[in-house]
Amino acid sequence: MIPILHRRYHVAKKTSVKRVHQLAKELGVSSKDIVSKCQAEGIPDITNHMSAISLGLALTVREWFGGGSGASTAVETAAPVDVAAARKKAPRRAKAKSKPTEELVSEAATATKEPVSAVAEPETADPAPTSEVPLPDSEEPETVAPVVEIPDPVSIQPDFDTTEQSEGTDEPAMDLIAQADSPEESPVMNIPKRPEVISPAGEQLTEKKKVKLSGPVVVRVEQPDPVAPPRAPRPPRGGSGGDGPSYQQGGPRTGGGVRDMNVPDMPPTERGRGNSASGRRRDGRGGEAPGRGTDRKGGRSDRRREGRTGRSFPGTGADDGRSSNWRDQDILERDRRLNAAGGFFKRHRQDRKRRGGRQVVTQRPEGPVKVSEPITIKELSAATGVKGNDILKQLFLLGVMTNINSTIETAQAHEIMVNFDIELQVVEKKSAAEVIEAQFEDRDRSDERPRSPVVTILGHVDHGKTSLLDKIRNANVAEGEAGGITQATSAFRVPVKAGEGERLVTFIDTPGHEAFTSMRARGAQVTDVVVLVVAADDGVMPQTIESISHAKAAGVPIVVALNKIDRPDATEPNIQRILGQLAEHELNPVEWGGDTEVVKTSAINGDGIQELLDILDYQAELLELKADFDGNAEGTVLEAQVVDGRGPVASVLVQEGQLTTGSFIVSGRGFGRVRDMVDDHGTRVQEAGPSTPIALSGIDMVPDAGDKFYVVDSLKAAENAAEECRRLGREEALAQPKVTLDNIFDRMKEVGARELPLIVKADVQGSVETLKTILPRISTDEVRVVVKHSAVGGISESDISLAEASGAIVVGFNVTTSSKARALAEQRRVDFRLYEVIYDLTDDVEKAAAGLLDPELKLEVKGHAEVREVFKVSKVGMIAGCYVTDGTVERNLQIRVTRDGIVVESDRRLEQLKRFKDDVKEVKSGIECGMKIEGYDDIKAGDVLECYKTIEVARTL
Repeated sequence: MIPILHRRYHVAKKTSVKRVHQLAKELGVSSKDIVSKCQAEGIPDITNHMSAISLGLALTVREWFGGGSGASTAVETAAPVDVAAARKKAPRRAKAKSKPTEELVSEAATATKEPVSAVAEPETADPAPTSEVPLPDSEEPETVAPVVEIPDPVSIQPDFDTTEQSEGTDEPAMDLIAQADSPEESPVMNIPKRPEVISPAGEQLTEKKKVKLSGPVVVRVEQPDPVAPPRAPRPPRGGSGGDGPSYQQGGPRTGGGVRDMNVPDMPPTERGRGNSASGRRRDGRGGEAPGRGTDRKGGRSDRRREGRTGRSFPGTGADDGRSSNWRDQDILERDRRLNAAGGFFKRHRQDRKRRGGRQVVTQRPEGPVKVSEPITIKELSAATGVKGNDILKQLFLLGVMTNINSTIETAQAHEIMVNFDIELQVVEKKSAAEVIEAQFEDRDRSDERPRSPVVTILGHVDHGKTSLLDKIRNANVAEGEAGGITQATSAFRVPVKAGEGERLVTFIDTPGHEAFTSMRARGAQVTDVVVLVVAADDGVMPQTIESISHAKAAGVPIVVALNKIDRPDATEPNIQRILGQLAEHELNPVEWGGDTEVVKTSAINGDGIQELLDILDYQAELLELKADFDGNAEGTVLEAQVVDGRGPVASVLVQEGQLTTGSFIVSGRGFGRVRDMVDDHGTRVQEAGPSTPIALSGIDMVPDAGDKFYVVDSLKAAENAAEECRRLGREEALAQPKVTLDNIFDRMKEVGARELPLIVKADVQGSVETLKTILPRISTDEVRVVVKHSAVGGISESDISLAEASGAIVVGFNVTTSSKARALAEQRRVDFRLYEVIYDLTDDVEKAAAGLLDPELKLEVKGHAEVREVFKVSKVGMIAGCYVTDGTVERNLQIRVTRDGIVVESDRRLEQLKRFKDDVKEVKSGIECGMKIEGYDDIKAGDVLECYKTIEVARTL
């Protein structure tokens, strides 16, 4: 029997293959049951759920577990099997079946003569007794057919003919079946327990189909808040809407009338919206709302109609389906409740109302429209009245994809507005400091009165400016100046006798050195009258001409003080020469018919001082100087420095308003609150008016000399303006110039040039700016002077550390250094220099820069020798027999070979020099000698040998 099964199995495998788990899924049984059954029947290669099953074996397995759905090999009709009884009698699963069972099944399989069918008819006249054979169970059994047949272990292909094999085997099969009916030889089948649930016969899909939910959407509605009982209903205004609404006292009013319609339920918010939109018309006619409160079967849902309280909603119709009328008050109350609700439907309702609302037409302005940079689409739309979407469309046509919050270029804004016939004026955006400045320019002058004049003393260095000012105020400042020159700007307020009485005049003393150009320019900008001091024994000098230019640029009148008139050199011809020099620069003296006052003065004996003051008073009256003595103060920073115990101190000149202690002030990158104020005499004051010089403290950082200062209303405004100034300063410092074709060669020179780094510390901010300006001017193409750091104050330890890290030299001007800084500089070998006179500082920097220059090479010719004969010496080379024509020839010097006036070889060393057979160090003119040139043998008679040496000469800037 087993060979036949193997042959059928292999024939079926060639036709089709199926996996055990696929067949188990199709039959609704477990894979383990199919594997156990196949192993019990002796079918090989069926070991697990992934084993392959041929189509024939699959049909056999379907017969085993299908309950008669497949073919059968039984020869007689068997009685139905009691599945429950077989399940109760079945023992535990055995590892292998008994031998009589195997023989019974195998021999019965050969007894078939015809192809099997669902129910086989007996071939003998006398039916043999039948035996009940229980079917093997499965985890998910199917319904058992009423006829139980003995299954064939090997399934038969539909096109496989078994007629020849089954001939002559009918009689033994009947006998075997009869023997199997005896109780002594009845086999015990290995039948596992079956579960209670029995699935129907046939192929079943174990995977459940997805069920689509249908029906009403259940929305949980919270208990409504208690509301006041409704008023009595009014009679309906419309006649076509049916009866009015029926109300129940005390019930909450949550909906409108309903019509009996078999439609799905809607959420409460949708029901309310339906009632509002289509359930009832505002004119009172009886429109009907879509069905609300109906259950899934078409009937009315009493629970939804009556609510959680069991009371009916106002506006619901009666059971007879009649609709009701709504009042305007009911609709308003209903809308009020719906607007208070939340969720998606509320937003959707609001969006619909917003879209359906009345559109507001923006009135476009007439005339030009002003906008400030940077221009955003939103701001442009608000200023011009053009919709933002229209602007975005125009930008899209220009190829710009953006949104309403983006910025656009000024040219694009102009181009877009031209399409809408709008003239656009783009105003450059002002910084915080510019906004404050604009506010002060437009200030209301509530207390405008005459003020004191401000006089600035300008002129060349050492022409007596400070001495003249000392004579006016009876002081002796000039003797305290280092080097006898002024190196910082100072301001004084002096009462002078002018005219019939005394008046206060503010004098500003400026340095005359050529390095302090910026200081002179600042003095000319804040002054009312300029006193140009010219020495009678010296005349007009370069700084005098520069001072004239500053005064003309400021547009202020000039009064010339011809000083040092008491000098012996101040003769009349010299005075006339000086007047001519002044006339050359458009300063025509009054005595020559011009309009420039020239006063002859002497700071030593006081000649002409009172006349000068009278002229200044006269000029001030002509100018009609006035200022506002009320409101916030503004002015100019003349100088700034760091003072021990006070911190950053700024010397300012008040020009407008009243400056008081405690005011919030901003000046350039510095801001703060005025802590104290000191006048030019060192007295603390609480307030200062126009034309008053004051030294104030309380700012957080030293401002730059020449910065404007403003008093603002809050510390926050001052901080914003100062922070913006600092940010711009950092950006400017970090900005690197771009390399272009125009400056590429200059940049290449800078890269190859050597660098002299400096750290500059000075006493006042004006001196710092001056040094930062003049020191880089010392640079050349080969050496660059770079100021790595500059600040106001003494030399500190941090300056020494920075100098060590950057390899810089620390330069101090009118400052000192602490003991710790000196010790640190000696320890780390950092060079620092202190100066009191500015030209000493510049001279030393020039020498240091010159020391970085490569020395200049010069050739010093020692003598010449003529080649008379050339000798060849073995193992030595060519020896030139020479005659020294001039000078001397020295050994180890350089030799240049000249032939027919052309240099053929140079920079060769004279290796050997002999006189006869003796080595000599030098040979003088008129003596013959032998010379051997190192590495050169191409010597011919008649060549001239030039002996020279190279000398390095130090260069200067």
